[in-house]
Amino acid sequence: MVLKATSSLNTLTHFRFQSFLRAEKGQAGMGSNKHGADGENLLLDVPLGTIVRDAETGEVVADLSGDGLEVIIAQGGRGGLGNEHFKSSTNRAPRRTTKGKAGEERLLELELKLLADVGLIGMPNAGKSTLISRITESKPKIADYPFTTLQPNLGVVGLSNYSSCVVADIPGLIPGASRGKGLGLEFLRHVERCELLLHLVDTSLPPKRGLSDFDAVTHELSAFSPLLAKKYRVAILTKMDVTESRSHFAELREGIKSRGLEVHAISAITGFGLGELLSKISELLRQKRKRENDVFPTIQTRN
Repeated sequence: MVLKATSSLNTLTHFRFQSFLRAEKGQAGMGSNKHGADGENLLLDVPLGTIVRDAETGEVVADLSGDGLEVIIAQGGRGGLGNEHFKSSTNRAPRRTTKGKAGEERLLELELKLLADVGLIGMPNAGKSTLISRITESKPKIADYPFTTLQPNLGVVGLSNYSSCVVADIPGLIPGASRGKGLGLEFLRHVERCELLLHLVDTSLPPKRGLSDFDAVTHELSAFSPLLAKKYRVAILTKMDVTESRSHFAELREGIKSRGLEVHAISAITGFGLGELLSKISELLRQKRKRENDVFPTIQTRN
């Protein structure tokens, strides 16, 4: 049985009603010393970012993060030997045979982690869906109440120099998300692969509330994974078109800067600050990829 990663899929829902999968059996041998036909491999397509775990041990069997990547997750069996195999010069009609070996059986768990360059995080109603709808072709559901987004949305952003990046709109986090509250575990795992996190904060809220929300999300990142908390984050103060935001901005900006983050202000409604934000994303991703290339230089070969 083989799993193959493909960019043509983005969910694992096609396995929802297929809890048991079996490859085709090989055929039995026939007379005249004929070998039975081998069974066909069972090839299963999964979306990019699928992690395969052994359900009994929790061991990661495969991380299918490359388009077209294939991995054998269960080996097929082997056919038995007929009496013809044991014929010799002294035993022309042997009565000995061996049974075939059954194929491997495994209980596996499939988990999908989105492959995105940039993750949008923040409390519910912080403006993540509105932002991704403005800078990408994604059309998420948008409304002025919490938990409008119930699953991550992906969009492609065009950057300078003909480059692009994938942005993930992660549904709003709440206190207790790292323990699964509000489907927190379902959401947090999707930002583990992101190179850059944009932490959105609603500037229309009173500064103390905004800082409290910021600290709550930061805590949930640390509680879920210390490595996740160390990812590069930029604070994005949203909804600058709202009248109250103008009087809240300075205090909120200084409070977040004192926590060690770079701060940018935007309004996804009017477009204020979006050009500067995209330039910053492009710069940060370019710097990160350059560092990776310096550490792992491309090896060129000649024929």
